[in-house]
Parts: sequence; structure tokens; C-alpha cells
Amino acid sequence: MTVWRPPNSIRVKAIGLAWHAGRLLVADVETDRGTVKGVRPLGGSIDYGETREQALHREFQEELATGITIAGPWHVFENIYRHEGQLGHEIVFAADVELVDTSLYARAEILFSENDGTPARARWVNPADLSAAGLQLFPNGLGAWLESRSSSVKNVAP
Repeated sequence: MTVWRPPNSIRVKAIGLAWHAGRLLVADVETDRGTVKGVRPLGGSIDYGETREQALHREFQEELATGITIAGPWHVFENIYRHEGQLGHEIVFAADVELVDTSLYARAEILFSENDGTPARARWVNPADLSAAGLQLFPNGLGAWLESRSSSVKNVAP
């Protein structure tokens, strides 16, 4: 098992909000013991010299082997959090996306590997159901922001 800790620096990330039938595509976030503590939309760190758009396209290609279309405006979250007792700090850009590989919308679960080879799982969830399941939605602030726009969220996918 790979043990991950936040770095002692501020990271800048881009995440894609892929929607299907009111459900958001998310990956599991696990504790060191392998217990799922929450979920996060797919995406990752923006590399030096890379735009947020380039990073988001690259991340979806690496994680799901699919292209994306950015289908909405960007929103920014400052995420200060603790993971396994260590402080983490991120600036996260988020935008609605459409998946080019439309077959992914029909899959309940999508297995993939992170850049370091760690196995990962993505799945479609209704964000409103996470709390009852004892799960958090990361980054911090995303859930409240989604609730505030819930009346205007529309499916951007087939």
C-alpha cells in the first residue's frame, strides 16, 4: 500500500466536474488503512508552465484515457485540510466537463491507476447522498458550492 502525505507547500490543482443523471464522477479518498473516508472529482496538480485547461485535459487522458470538453466556467476553492494528521494546502480550479468517451457514462465503476501506479476507483455518486453514507466530498467547500447551485445544475452529458 502506498502511504501519501500532503507536501509542505501550496499545490495548485484542476478538477473536472463530470455529471450524469444528477450524479458526479468521483474517485475514492482512502485512509492509510484502506478505508474510504471521502471522494473527490477527477483531476490533479497543474505542472509548472501548464495552464489549468492543459492540466485538466492531461489528467483525464492519464486517468481515464479519454478526452474532455470543458463545459462551464471555472470556480476556485482554497482547500486547507488534514490528511492522516498532516496539514495540506491547495488552490483548486474546478469546471464542469463532458467526457469524450461516452461509454464511461454507462459504467457504474471505472478502475484506473494513479500516476504512481496506485490502483484507484471512480464512480458516479449523488453528492447529496454522501453525508448519509459517512463520506466527505473533497476539496473542502465543493459540497456547499454544489448545493448553492443545485437548482441550476443540469446534466451536461448524454
